[in-house]
Amino acid sequence: MIHLSVVFVWFFACATQDLIQRQIANILTFGGAALALLYLLWTGSTWLGASAGEGGWALLIALLLTLPGYALNKLGAGDVKLLIALALATDRLTILGTVIGASLCTALWWLVASKILPVVNQRFKSDANNDKTALSKKLPYAPFLLGGFTLTVMLLPSSV
Repeated sequence: MIHLSVVFVWFFACATQDLIQRQIANILTFGGAALALLYLLWTGSTWLGASAGEGGWALLIALLLTLPGYALNKLGAGDVKLLIALALATDRLTILGTVIGASLCTALWWLVASKILPVVNQRFKSDANNDKTALSKKLPYAPFLLGGFTLTVMLLPSSV
């Protein structure tokens, strides 16, 4: 249970930074991946208790799911590194569930945002002079990955 809490805190830090700054620091992604890899090599199991083979399969799945998106400029490097670190700490069902859950969270966001945001934007004026740093129009993906990971842990408690 403590191991899962550590993963949630790390994931929350990555998602929060992605939401605010539209990028995830290398210290979080590479640091998480390095610690997960060291733990995997030292103990022979992933951080959440899966076998080393499961961690290897999860890493392969994470690479197969993220590298095409990165090559097409649909995913950022931070998202790829985040899923690689998560793969080294979990198993293949958790990685697949996280990506599927993130897709569901994204679809839900698009449905809700298209109905609510026009109403909310009518109440607030945007000040063009206040826009000193132009943020990307693309949505940060790490918060949706956190939502997918949360759904996966809730629905598949035996996998972690």
